[in-house]
Amino acid sequence: MRVIEAKAFGGPEVLAVREVPDPLAGPGQVVVGVAVVDTLFVETQIRGGEMGGYFDVRPPYVPGGGIAGRVLSTGEGVDPAWTGRRVVAKTGAAGGYAERAAVPVEALVPVPDGLDLPDAAALVHDGVTALGVFEAAQVRAGERVLVTGASGGMGFLLVQLAHAAGARVIGTARGARKTDLVRELGAEAVVDPSEEGWVERVRELTGGAGADVVFDGVGGRIGGEAFGVTARGGRFSAHGAPTGGFAEIDPEEARERGVSLRGIRDVQFAPEEAERLTVRALAEAAAGRLRPVVGRSFPLERAADAHAAIEARDVVGKTLLVV
Repeated sequence: MRVIEAKAFGGPEVLAVREVPDPLAGPGQVVVGVAVVDTLFVETQIRGGEMGGYFDVRPPYVPGGGIAGRVLSTGEGVDPAWTGRRVVAKTGAAGGYAERAAVPVEALVPVPDGLDLPDAAALVHDGVTALGVFEAAQVRAGERVLVTGASGGMGFLLVQLAHAAGARVIGTARGARKTDLVRELGAEAVVDPSEEGWVERVRELTGGAGADVVFDGVGGRIGGEAFGVTARGGRFSAHGAPTGGFAEIDPEEARERGVSLRGIRDVQFAPEEAERLTVRALAEAAAGRLRPVVGRSFPLERAADAHAAIEARDVVGKTLLVV
């Protein structure tokens, strides 16, 4: 079968197709015929060698941790009834940029009828994290919610969740195409964080008080500025770092202002919790209450092009690889 291997740390060009033997289902495992692979911005950062402090990954390796497809075979101790079922799964260290993947049966979550595999794959990571941080923030009707990176795969989901909860949502996005879609999905207002005075604009939109809840999917300077516009007694969730680092927040200032902080370590869910959140995300999407936004899809062999598009911010929402 074909896999995509990162031969070294570097640019997208280090990703290359390699032929390897088909995996076999060991005890407690199944082999999934991969149809769609979720891709994340953080995977481009890992490939570039930028995330050594967070991920113990060394080349050569197969990227990717989230897949959707059908179960092809089962190993010893696994119910054969899994064969043929549509599932999503996290592949762990095995890597998901592949035509087939052997995963523990515990990693499988069935895809509900009425939900297609690309949408299911788009929720493997972002749906779980979005629901996890949203539930922890306990957003209430009427609260003011700021979502940075609102035009990303997870940002779109957070906008929808906050809007459905009755919150007044402000998103950050750049360009008419992204801005229009963020508004369509529930934001009352959208501001461009590259423009001078965007923080003052958020203050105006919140009546001078700031945002009760901030979901920061950007990090860096923008994340730090978003913390500055968090209301006293508010909640700040820092879960993204596409700018190269998470927002640097002064814990003492947070305590003085009564702002509760949650970071990347708070979204490392236990297996049972991750499964619960995955089931819920898929169910919400199947029922039409949560809409994953897939911006572009690339064939598996063009994984390098997918990474280049993600890094160029040339995608609205999710980028997927299709096998």
